[in-house]
Amino acid sequence: MARYSTAGYQFGPGPLSQALKTIIAVNVGAFLLSLIVPALTVRLGLMPAAVLREFAVWQPLTYMFLHGGIGHLVFNMLALWMFGTDLERTWGTRFFVRYYFVTGIGAALVTIAWSLTGLPYAAALYDTVVVGASGAIYGLLLAYGMYFPHRMVVLYFFPVPARYAVMILGAIAFLSSVGSSGDGVAHVAHLGGLLVGYLYLKGRRGPLDELKYRWLKWRLGRTRAKFDVYEGGRRGPSTPGPSGDWTKEWKKHVH
Repeated sequence: MARYSTAGYQFGPGPLSQALKTIIAVNVGAFLLSLIVPALTVRLGLMPAAVLREFAVWQPLTYMFLHGGIGHLVFNMLALWMFGTDLERTWGTRFFVRYYFVTGIGAALVTIAWSLTGLPYAAALYDTVVVGASGAIYGLLLAYGMYFPHRMVVLYFFPVPARYAVMILGAIAFLSSVGSSGDGVAHVAHLGGLLVGYLYLKGRRGPLDELKYRWLKWRLGRTRAKFDVYEGGRRGPSTPGPSGDWTKEWKKHVH
């Protein structure tokens, strides 16, 4: 995806941070390893039946690093760079990494819960292996739309504000999740990433609140400085002089 800035057209948000390099390297390494040992996809991918029946509790984490093909991997890593860079600069690395894993794991839990609803597509999902970082990526997209709502991103070859891009992709994920989709894409994981990301950002005091607090504190300090009383000018009878002798100061004004 490309981005428009006030200075004109711009591709990409800038260089990769160390955190993004590490996440991308792990994803690429896991993808190459899965090509060599295909059984890893079944063992480390997310299968709701395996999590619930065989207690494969690692799968809601490990599925995030596996992908179904080179195109799937490249698209997700490109989106991670495009949306993750500015968010990490805004939040800091620690919160960014935590949010990434919260939304990715949260999307997996939503997928497991959805597979138990009994709906036609949900029932098929129960014994299906889900792989990919798309849940976390959609969580980043949601956060990007909240923090930079007026930024222009290219969606399906058309530039639209980030907040509308989130709405469009969220609607697509929702409609695809409730339908009997057979395209091999776990849309409910996308929807789960959006939902968990929204609840996580709204349900706690996040970095944006801290920035607002510091800005208001700075403004309050500036305002207070304007009304401070500084020594100088003519003193009245009630103001002591440098020596602190109130009597002498009073006599000067009486006589």
